Amino acid sequence: MQAFSGAVAAGVVVLALVVIGTAYLGGRRGFPGPGAMSVGAHIAAAVAVVVAQRFADHRRGAAAVAGSVAVFLVTIVLLWTQWWG
Repeated sequence: MQAFSGAVAAGVVVLALVVIGTAYLGGRRGFPGPGAMSVGAHIAAAVAVVVAQRFADHRRGAAAVAGSVAVFLVTIVLLWTQWWG
Protein backbone atom coordinates (compact mmCIF):
# COMPACT_ATOMS: atom_id res chain seq x y z
CA MET A 1 0.00 0.00 0.00
CA GLN A 2 2.87 2.39 0.79
CA ALA A 3 4.39 1.95 -2.66
CA PHE A 4 1.09 2.82 -4.33
CA SER A 5 0.49 5.81 -2.08
CA GLY A 6 4.06 6.94 -2.81
CA ALA A 7 3.34 6.84 -6.52
CA VAL A 8 0.12 8.79 -5.97
CA ALA A 9 1.99 11.36 -3.86
CA ALA A 10 4.59 11.77 -6.61
CA GLY A 11 1.78 12.23 -9.12
CA VAL A 12 0.23 14.99 -7.01
CA VAL A 13 3.59 16.78 -6.84
CA VAL A 14 4.01 16.53 -10.62
CA LEU A 15 0.44 17.75 -11.11
CA ALA A 16 1.13 20.74 -8.85
CA LEU A 17 4.22 21.59 -10.89
CA VAL A 18 2.19 21.37 -14.12
CA VAL A 19 -0.50 23.68 -12.70
CA ILE A 20 2.15 26.16 -11.53
CA GLY A 21 3.80 26.07 -14.96
CA THR A 22 0.48 26.54 -16.70
CA ALA A 23 -0.38 29.53 -14.52
CA TYR A 24 3.02 31.06 -15.26
CA LEU A 25 2.75 30.53 -19.01
CA GLY A 26 -0.83 31.77 -19.05
CA GLY A 27 0.20 34.98 -17.37
CA ARG A 28 3.16 35.52 -19.67
CA ARG A 29 1.29 34.78 -22.90
CA GLY A 30 -2.00 36.43 -22.07
CA PHE A 31 -4.31 33.42 -22.02
CA PRO A 32 -6.43 32.31 -19.08
CA GLY A 33 -4.89 29.71 -16.87
CA PRO A 34 -5.56 28.34 -13.42
CA GLY A 35 -6.23 31.00 -10.83
CA ALA A 36 -4.46 31.63 -7.58
CA MET A 37 -6.98 29.48 -5.68
CA SER A 38 -6.27 26.47 -7.87
CA VAL A 39 -2.51 26.94 -7.69
CA GLY A 40 -2.71 27.30 -3.91
CA ALA A 41 -4.86 24.19 -3.58
CA HIS A 42 -2.39 22.16 -5.62
CA ILE A 43 0.59 23.40 -3.62
CA ALA A 44 -1.18 22.71 -0.31
CA ALA A 45 -2.18 19.22 -1.47
CA ALA A 46 1.36 18.48 -2.65
CA VAL A 47 2.81 19.48 0.70
CA ALA A 48 0.15 17.47 2.56
CA VAL A 49 0.70 14.27 0.58
CA VAL A 50 4.49 14.50 0.91
CA VAL A 51 4.16 14.90 4.69
CA ALA A 52 1.64 12.05 4.90
CA GLN A 53 3.78 9.79 2.74
CA ARG A 54 6.87 10.55 4.78
CA PHE A 55 4.88 9.69 7.90
CA ALA A 56 3.75 6.42 6.33
CA ASP A 57 7.26 5.54 5.22
CA HIS A 58 8.69 5.97 8.72
CA ARG A 59 6.00 4.02 10.60
CA ARG A 60 4.76 0.45 10.71
CA GLY A 61 1.37 -1.14 11.10
CA ALA A 62 -1.77 0.94 11.50
CA ALA A 63 0.13 4.24 11.58
CA ALA A 64 1.66 3.51 8.17
CA VAL A 65 -1.72 2.58 6.78
CA ALA A 66 -3.20 5.80 8.17
CA GLY A 67 -0.50 7.83 6.42
CA SER A 68 -1.16 6.06 3.14
CA VAL A 69 -4.91 6.56 3.49
CA ALA A 70 -4.29 10.26 4.14
CA VAL A 71 -2.43 10.47 0.83
CA PHE A 72 -5.40 8.94 -0.97
CA LEU A 73 -7.93 11.17 0.78
CA VAL A 74 -6.04 14.39 0.07
CA THR A 75 -5.65 13.35 -3.57
CA ILE A 76 -9.35 12.56 -3.90
CA VAL A 77 -10.32 15.91 -2.38
CA LEU A 78 -7.91 17.75 -4.69
CA LEU A 79 -9.19 16.00 -7.80
CA TRP A 80 -12.83 16.38 -6.77
CA THR A 81 -12.61 20.10 -6.00
CA GLN A 82 -10.16 21.27 -8.65
CA TRP A 83 -10.71 18.94 -11.59
CA TRP A 84 -14.14 17.30 -11.39
CA GLY A 85 -16.10 19.99 -9.52
